[in-house]
Amino acid sequence: MTLRSCLQMCIAPGIALAAGCSGAPSPQAAGQPGAPHTTAPMTEPMTEPMTELERRQQAACQAVGERTTACAVADARAKATPAELRELALDETAPRNTAKFVDKCLAQPMSSRQVRVFEVCHREERECEPFFACLEHAKPVAPR
Repeated sequence: MTLRSCLQMCIAPGIALAAGCSGAPSPQAAGQPGAPHTTAPMTEPMTEPMTELERRQQAACQAVGERTTACAVADARAKATPAELRELALDETAPRNTAKFVDKCLAQPMSSRQVRVFEVCHREERECEPFFACLEHAKPVAPR
């Protein structure tokens, strides 16, 4: 299984990322209804603390991303020629691929079941193929 197919498996198709709020006040004059009550613009957006599920998702996405990349690198080293390996520059591209995986994984909401599947697969499956087969259980379940 390639890193690309692993990414596609993890990231459900059709999920769009919502644009975040800028936190900038609206261009209304002070004293008008709806005008901001602060005199200076906020310099840092307020963030809510992460829930337990969000913390678990973050850890699971990181762990699965690292394992997925490690499996892809091992597969490439086993199958690619020395010239192809030099071209792939795995030492440079592997961390970027892991980061992309984690970013996409964190960008989607995951159910507690999906997070648990990631956690269990990472903990229990030592070989790559069984690991990827285990991750198949993280796919969204169709409503009954």
